[in-house]
Amino acid sequence: MSTSVFDAVIVGGGGAGLSAAIYTARANLSTLLLERLMPGGQIASTDLVENYPGFPEGILGPEIARRMESQAVKCGARIGYEDVKRILPQENSHFIIETAANRYQTRAVILAMGSSFRMLGLPNEKELIGKGVSYCATCDGAFFKGKELVVVGGGDSALQEGIFLTKFASRVSIVHRRDKLRASPVLQERARSNVKIHFIWDTVVDKIEGSGKVESVTLRNVKSQVTENLKTDGVFVFIGHDPNSGLVKGLVEIDNHGYVLADNGYKTSVPGIFAAGEVRRGSVRQLIAACGEGCGAALALQNYLENPQTGFAEQRRLL
Repeated sequence: MSTSVFDAVIVGGGGAGLSAAIYTARANLSTLLLERLMPGGQIASTDLVENYPGFPEGILGPEIARRMESQAVKCGARIGYEDVKRILPQENSHFIIETAANRYQTRAVILAMGSSFRMLGLPNEKELIGKGVSYCATCDGAFFKGKELVVVGGGDSALQEGIFLTKFASRVSIVHRRDKLRASPVLQERARSNVKIHFIWDTVVDKIEGSGKVESVTLRNVKSQVTENLKTDGVFVFIGHDPNSGLVKGLVEIDNHGYVLADNGYKTSVPGIFAAGEVRRGSVRQLIAACGEGCGAALALQNYLENPQTGFAEQRRLL
């Protein structure tokens, strides 16, 4: 297996990774971005993005992802759709990046793997994915025209995706474990004014039931402990995210929740490895923040390559 050599390899093609690729490529650093699924990360499965500067009318998630990918390529970055299996430090301060089919060598790495949708953890949840259980309204909403749906969660994602689902569903019941929403006021107002949306407060989903497809859910009120069965054709889950850091466990320092530890300069515990976006502890889970972190990590990487001996001269304490 031949080994291609790059100045920078970026693992992950979401907002942080694509922004980093734009900056490293424009700095005339040979850049490889490796993404296992599709460009844009989670934003590619979002319907309408209304809070990204420069688009007063909003922009579709897949469209902004496509534009960012195109810009990175135009700047000179190479993008490969491969799943990274291992990152191996070398004695010459370089790193070997292994995928299923290829082997790459790089002088520095940016970790931008992002995070994945958190599951409820119910017994038959996994086997019903694609059969009524979903974590992406944009991906699966059109399959539920005229159906009744349950959305689990109370943050921005739950309300934004719940509102989107009303384009197809006859009724959307938003199940939230508290009596107050965490979503932004503008989304709360939109959801409350939507006649298709109904709220079920202080409640969790204990079971998802159905033979071969979702047919109902068992709900439990967390205050009274009373349970009830609610018929539904689908369950959409938006209860948070978990960092995609499994690749680097044992390589760089991570916290108890799996987030990569990096200082304010995006430097991890390993010289030459940087972290940006939702895989990094302390990140803000917004596209604009991920893009900013990608920029910051790229500039830090550039400085490290220009000053490899002094870039990590002082011992740091990760916060």
